[in-house]
Amino acid sequence: MSWDVVIGIETHVQLQTKTKIFSGASTAFGAEPNTQACVLSIALPGTLPVLNHEAVRCAIKFGLATNAEIASRSIFARKNYFYPDLPKGYQISQYELPVVGKGSLEIEVGEIKKTVRITRAHLEEDAGKSSHGAVENGTGIDLNRAGTPLLEIVSEPDMTSAAEAVAYAKKLHELVQWIGICDGNMQEGSFRCDINVSVKRKGTDKLGTRREIKNLNSFKFIEQAIHYETQWQIEMLEEGKTIQQATVLFNPETGETKAMRSKEEANDYRYFPDPDLLPLEISDEKISQIKADMTELPHLMKARLERDYQLSSYDAAGITSDKHVADYFFATLKEGAEPKQIANWILGQLFSKLNEHNLSIEHSPIKPEVLSLLLKRIQDGTISNNGAKQLFEKLWMSPDLQIDVLIESEGLKQVSDSGLIETMIDEVLKNNQAMVDEYRSGKEKAFNALVGQIMKVSKGKANPGQVNDLLKKKLS
Repeated sequence: MSWDVVIGIETHVQLQTKTKIFSGASTAFGAEPNTQACVLSIALPGTLPVLNHEAVRCAIKFGLATNAEIASRSIFARKNYFYPDLPKGYQISQYELPVVGKGSLEIEVGEIKKTVRITRAHLEEDAGKSSHGAVENGTGIDLNRAGTPLLEIVSEPDMTSAAEAVAYAKKLHELVQWIGICDGNMQEGSFRCDINVSVKRKGTDKLGTRREIKNLNSFKFIEQAIHYETQWQIEMLEEGKTIQQATVLFNPETGETKAMRSKEEANDYRYFPDPDLLPLEISDEKISQIKADMTELPHLMKARLERDYQLSSYDAAGITSDKHVADYFFATLKEGAEPKQIANWILGQLFSKLNEHNLSIEHSPIKPEVLSLLLKRIQDGTISNNGAKQLFEKLWMSPDLQIDVLIESEGLKQVSDSGLIETMIDEVLKNNQAMVDEYRSGKEKAFNALVGQIMKVSKGKANPGQVNDLLKKKLS
């Protein structure tokens, strides 16, 4: 407890463009090795980069979403280092003048809200991939990824626990998908985090020596890696040893971090402006145009759902956790169902079924118009909530079935005839005088027992609302 943890995160977000950042080669995932390695990827002499404007649009959208500064003029630089999957011997990136400057992102850990400052977000190209052991006694080089557009998002060291770091990574992951700049597929490397961790004595301002944990593509691994690295650094310092600045890798199988190389500084890369690329200039008009085309941000939509549709904070957060979920909600709402009921069914019945079958909501067999009609049949008293759940199961397996036809064939239509319900109530009251006496003596549970008896007599078909209202009148 005598140590503070200090965490900053660098996130590599693969931008959702069809072509690479400086060439027309495809960025599609899963192609045979080196089939998407263009002349720029393999660094043929005389080739010149041409900037992908869609990548710039993506960067601007991120800047707007995080209330960040967007540079009217930014510069591309060459970051020089040698690695087998980087044929040019340098990576085109941004250094002194990035396209996106200071911004922020609000996170929540339990009931506590916190703002994490964003230092910068800059455009760059990805390197290729080295596959150790892909060939006998050697390493295979796949240059399909080389030139893939990335937005590197750098946070300030504002996080003080693994829980905060995971909350930040998750919030960022949700945001880049929401605004449509990244598919968020962590297994395919579309969203990767480098975690800078250091520890310092409580009460001191001097930061400790940081170690950078590279290429974490799982929230679980982020949490595990930070816990291990934090404990390792504390033990080293308490033993009187010195922490060396380093780049480390996390091994998920052992749960340990291991130093890969000493940490490079900016001067090790010998940055200088790329002579083949003109400065990137962005007009206020361009920024305004992109802003006008952007979808409503999740925190603004959450506030609107609470304000205009009286959803709880919990329900509104669930609906705005994913853009596809929000789209499904509003599509169902457009068909006429009641907002709170829609939220309950999406977050309950539908999510349960989607998780069971490992499906995302955009692949749900039950479309918004079908769910809306099902909910409207509850609202108008045609079926009970339990009856709707039975229909939901059948519609999941056969989504083309007609709901009204199914209600009749399954015998799920509720009895809403007041006269018939009164007859059932009279019968139950006559046969259960003891329960009636208990209720009138102040035992509220007896009322529910009587309702249960009436529903049993009706074989579950009596409208529960009418049963409650009529029974209360009879017993008053």
